[in-house]
Amino acid sequence: MQFVKRPATTFRAWLTNGERRRLLQSAIMTTPLSKILDLTPAKLTDWIVAHDWPKFRAGQLRRWLFRRRATAFEQMTDLPQKLREQLAAEFQLFAAEVESHQVAADRTEKLLLKLTDGEHIECVVMREPERVTVCISTQVGCAMGCVFCASGMLGLKRNLSAGEIIEQVLRMQAVIGADERITNIVVMGIGEPLANLPALLQSLEAFNSPDDLGLGARHITVSTVGLPAKIREFARIGKEYNLAISLHAPNDQVRDKLVPVNDKIGVNAILEAADEYFEITGRRVTFEYVLLAKVNDEPQHAQQLVQLLRGRCAHVNLIPMNGVSVLPFHEPAAPRTQQFVSILEQAGIPVTVRKRKGADIDAACGQLRLKAERPVE
Repeated sequence: MQFVKRPATTFRAWLTNGERRRLLQSAIMTTPLSKILDLTPAKLTDWIVAHDWPKFRAGQLRRWLFRRRATAFEQMTDLPQKLREQLAAEFQLFAAEVESHQVAADRTEKLLLKLTDGEHIECVVMREPERVTVCISTQVGCAMGCVFCASGMLGLKRNLSAGEIIEQVLRMQAVIGADERITNIVVMGIGEPLANLPALLQSLEAFNSPDDLGLGARHITVSTVGLPAKIREFARIGKEYNLAISLHAPNDQVRDKLVPVNDKIGVNAILEAADEYFEITGRRVTFEYVLLAKVNDEPQHAQQLVQLLRGRCAHVNLIPMNGVSVLPFHEPAAPRTQQFVSILEQAGIPVTVRKRKGADIDAACGQLRLKAERPVE
């Protein structure tokens, strides 16, 4: 049999409309959709232009994502129908699945999100009279190994992409009321943010940019276990983001036991990096300190903390231990906490005690994910 080579246009002519439709549908079904939230504004503009649309369509699309709370491309009614169809054929808007949505008596809400690879992360929205704060994660699990924290009990699985970080905020924006708006973002969820710095910076830019969410840098706080080199790198980007360092101990002897990575870092190295962060950004550094009964809550611990922070532009945020059934740590009694506060205040160290939010909905960070991936009795 002799075969005749025909041009592709002729081959397409052999196919019926139904056959062409089935081939197209098959290609779409076997090609995974990209996550549109992973695209930077420049990359999104490139895609728009490559599909023969004017550049301004990219700005319209991002306004729908960040300001107008769209949850589907079809809702973006000032975009041409053909463009919406192209977007839906190539991209996922929200890639994660909401596996659990808990609401506390104080109106704190927590989402457990199942990612496309089956892994889980958490994000939380907390309400105050003049503030709506969203707490987000940056990794699946955590490698820092803090012994009092549920987030790292299953180890580190992977970093989140920028889109997976951004999606948490947009999910929470869809949860809150139409008359509410997000006023603050704290990167204090699962994972060590500075260990995922490129994705963190891309997501923070989206939160801060006036063309996207438009949240002021001083309304965004990043919490780190204290990675000196990364703290300095974070400072050099030139933004006035708030930095919170999870100190949890006034000396290396106690901190080595609570935060295992400290044996390769040391408290003094962390304080030096914090000083540089203040010098470069002008932003006072907050030192977070989880109070653990009979572990780091003695009067001498408070006095040692005074010696560390005296003369520094610093603030201490005391955090009563949030009970996790599988961990052997407990919150100190109220008089013990007050004694710790008084020692700091008398020495002129600014201190606050963090309010507990969402106590009736697995409030401890990582606890809901832990239940989902390793059910406990």
